[in-house]
Amino acid sequence: MERRLTAIMIADVVGYSRLIEANEEATLARFAEHLHELVEPSIAAARGRIIKTAGDGLLAAFASVVDALNCAIAIQRGMLARNDGVAERDQIRFRVGLNAADVVIDGEDILGDGVNVAARLEGLAEPGGIWVSARVQEDAQGRVDVGFDDVGEQTLKNLARPVRVYRVLLDGGAVELGRRPALALPDKPSIVVLPFQSFGGEAEHDYFTDAITEDVVTALSRWRWFFVIDRNTSFTYKGRTVDARQVGRDLGVRYVLEGSVRRAGERVRVNVRLIESASAQQIWADSLDRDIVDLFALQDEVTEHVVAAIEPAMLDTEASRSVRKSLADLSALDCFQRGMWHFNRMSRDDYHQALELFRQAIDRDPALALGYVGLARMLYGGAIYGWSRVPMADLEDARTAALRAVALDPRDAYGYFAAAGAALYLGSHEEALEQAQRALSLNPNFAFGHFRLGQVLIYSGRAAQAVEPIERSLRLSPYDPQIAPMLQLLALAHYQARNYGEAVRHAQSAVRLNDSRAAAILAAGLARLGRFDDARAAYPLDVRARARAEAPRLVTYANPEDERHLREGVRMAFLGDEP
Repeated sequence: MERRLTAIMIADVVGYSRLIEANEEATLARFAEHLHELVEPSIAAARGRIIKTAGDGLLAAFASVVDALNCAIAIQRGMLARNDGVAERDQIRFRVGLNAADVVIDGEDILGDGVNVAARLEGLAEPGGIWVSARVQEDAQGRVDVGFDDVGEQTLKNLARPVRVYRVLLDGGAVELGRRPALALPDKPSIVVLPFQSFGGEAEHDYFTDAITEDVVTALSRWRWFFVIDRNTSFTYKGRTVDARQVGRDLGVRYVLEGSVRRAGERVRVNVRLIESASAQQIWADSLDRDIVDLFALQDEVTEHVVAAIEPAMLDTEASRSVRKSLADLSALDCFQRGMWHFNRMSRDDYHQALELFRQAIDRDPALALGYVGLARMLYGGAIYGWSRVPMADLEDARTAALRAVALDPRDAYGYFAAAGAALYLGSHEEALEQAQRALSLNPNFAFGHFRLGQVLIYSGRAAQAVEPIERSLRLSPYDPQIAPMLQLLALAHYQARNYGEAVRHAQSAVRLNDSRAAAILAAGLARLGRFDDARAAYPLDVRARARAEAPRLVTYANPEDERHLREGVRMAFLGDEP
């Protein structure tokens, strides 16, 4: 096996598939022209050789790091001149990654991690940009007429160790849009909503598209744990073709939301996607097709749908990120996010780990309202699931923690949501109702807020009123980690409202998701419909034992008759008669 220290360059065309789709013949001709007139001569002049090409990209090797970087600079500056006067949508632009490493020589090919690093750097570069490893920067500093922007250590896909990375400033380091040093990321999840693109051709449609963007920015700002870029800044990108990675670096945000609105006759299609800026990885996408009946109602529906989906997607991504960190490196917000990861696993072991993490969040930042929210939710969760040794004391502590969260950040709906839960489980139904309503007044797109309001209404004796907010919570967060309890609660609302058929339908969905408590509601609903054999089969002995072990404790009905109504339904399932 022959090894050799080599400077590796990987270049790739930005948006090649889109260019081919738009005009295949012209794109192929222009790409071949750039390759033969600029790229190949630049590589030859720098004493390099092309190892391989792959349609829209190439791999080249050089004996000198300085030669390799000078070649990349010549290509990017040459392409800038060649694109002068060409419409932006038709421009061919390269991303370039450079690394220096000891590689394996395999005939005419080169192999090894050094090549992989160059490929990952190319993927991070902005259109027209060059990203290099620290080894390249160290060898080339002062020997080339460019500056270097230190963007820090980056975790690259399929590489165990982080790599220190530099962005080449082709103008020598002058500060301008797209070339300024990367901004530090805020402590909390950060997002910019780029102006939605309009494909309609009418001024009225363009206004509608802008209004959706503004509404999404405003609605996201209601999430107090988000850092949201102001609309005045985000609208500076209107009409521009931008790269999510570059936007993330320019604005110091981790997430970029892109969208488009396309009108065809009386139909509108809205496409939206959420991108993690550092990796350009899409973490959520969706589309809505609607008839145009009322533009204002459609605008509200799109905003609600998008905002409600983004919050759990970002929360899940942030929690996964915190789980990968060392405990010694956790910030207060990391502790909260990792605690929520354990919270959503819903087990006795995870309960204890989540409690400890929420307490660590508070210790590290006593002013972090979310730390108290997490602590409150875990304390009353442990009480109602039977994991707490002192349930009543924990419920009181949960109320204290939730009210502390409200005091620290009275504009955060999560604090009132937690306070409503603690009050409900302590039997203070009116207090719980007031807190739940306050949460929704602060954030109408809060799925858990609607869930809590429905729960409070059920136990306050207003089950028929509870159906609508619970259904809305499911519509706002259809893939929520707590989807089974949400379905179980909807089944209970219908049962207590005497809608037995609907109760059975939703209880069956919850049971399929292994919610054993829903089996009691299913059995009771089937019994009320006179389906006694089905009722008994739905609630066998082993499920009953598990449900009793997992049964919510200390949840009291304001009207004792409602509790009797459920218990009698379950009794009917086994006695096969009327109560």
